Amino acid sequence: MEQAGHELIVGLDIGTTKVCAVVAEILPDRQLKIIGIGDSESKGLRKGMVVNIEDTVRSIRQAIEVAAQMAGCNIGTVFVGIAGGHIMGINSHGVIAVQGNEVTAHDVKRVLDAARTVAIPSDREVIHILPQEYIVDSQRGIVDPIGMAGVRLEVNVHIVTAAVSSAQNIVRSSNRAGLHVEDIVLESLASAKAVLTDEEREIGVALVDLGGGTSDIAIFENNAIKHTAVVPLGGSTLTNDIAFGLRTPTKSAERIKVKYGCALQDLVQFDETIEVPSVGGRQPQKLSRLVLADICEARMEEILTFVDRTLVNSGCKDRIRAGVVLTGGAALIEGCVELGEQIFGVPTRIGYPTNVKGLTDVVNNPKFSTAVGLLHFGAEKVLARQGAAPQPAEQPVQSAVEPKPQQPAPAAPHSEDGLFSRLMKQMRRWFQDIT
Repeated sequence: MEQAGHELIVGLDIGTTKVCAVVAEILPDRQLKIIGIGDSESKGLRKGMVVNIEDTVRSIRQAIEVAAQMAGCNIGTVFVGIAGGHIMGINSHGVIAVQGNEVTAHDVKRVLDAARTVAIPSDREVIHILPQEYIVDSQRGIVDPIGMAGVRLEVNVHIVTAAVSSAQNIVRSSNRAGLHVEDIVLESLASAKAVLTDEEREIGVALVDLGGGTSDIAIFENNAIKHTAVVPLGGSTLTNDIAFGLRTPTKSAERIKVKYGCALQDLVQFDETIEVPSVGGRQPQKLSRLVLADICEARMEEILTFVDRTLVNSGCKDRIRAGVVLTGGAALIEGCVELGEQIFGVPTRIGYPTNVKGLTDVVNNPKFSTAVGLLHFGAEKVLARQGAAPQPAEQPVQSAVEPKPQQPAPAAPHSEDGLFSRLMKQMRRWFQDIT
């Protein structure tokens, strides 16, 4: 997509609580300049998956119209993010014999094809094949093997798959909104593109995207992806807790969470109060902010504990020497970093989108990390297409042995079990104190 001689890229983040569209142009120095941003309330998704096509289409159109008007362009092609509990990641291995004793781009294509020949169920499709390392004649840790001498080329890859129906619903919703989907990108990988530094990727880091419906995890080491996972809890879960516990409408609960939420009670002063809208036309009530912090800490502790268990089960936790980077809208809740450091036992920070120009003051917010990361993915694809000729396809020489799937993230418990019984006991205690 071009405008006035500049190549334009559009990232579309279709989330559980919001839809965000960001438009950028690729500058001559290959930097991205953001020229348009639009977001809207998302009404057609639940836990990252489309449950109502028409509602999703309306939300997409609203975000796209705002972004297009701000950028002064027509939007026809987008790079779209995908998330949800249906996402799965496995590690695989491919090996081929090198023709001519020197590794060529054609050999790299062949070995990647070999690595992808694993048993994938018919109801799933491959979203990404991500090289972790190449091996030439037993020499490991190679990033780019082209031009190296050798007779045997191997590759370790991370394969990300999604449910076919979920991916199709994302594409169908975008198409009905008048858009062509250029590519689908795993949202945690997109966010990682936007917020992680090269040093963090090198020495080992875990990216945790605290989205509305899910919390998405991506672990990197030696500049390669090592593990991906999804925890089926997110910011909207906390919003529902607040609405239930404070007996307030969901929209009011979301505003209260953003403005007054705190993930650690120790950070709240005892005399702080908040005004909570009531339902049914009743007068708003004043409550201690400690009541809200009690709810927030309980749920955020649960979410981050599940994330920590996922890191441990992946076998990679002792390799994240740079710690954990939290991003997504829920990462901005006061005390989230401090609580994360207590639970993870490693340095923790909030990740903000970087490496862009233009409307940086607007996108300098963790809730835009995925959309900005989609721009980076899109720019890389466009520039690669402009600078490299396509390689011919060829059948792999040797298929990889089917890998063992990575251990999935722990299943989230039913909210009634433990959390709400604990929550209601705490609520009764607070209301007794207030009255």
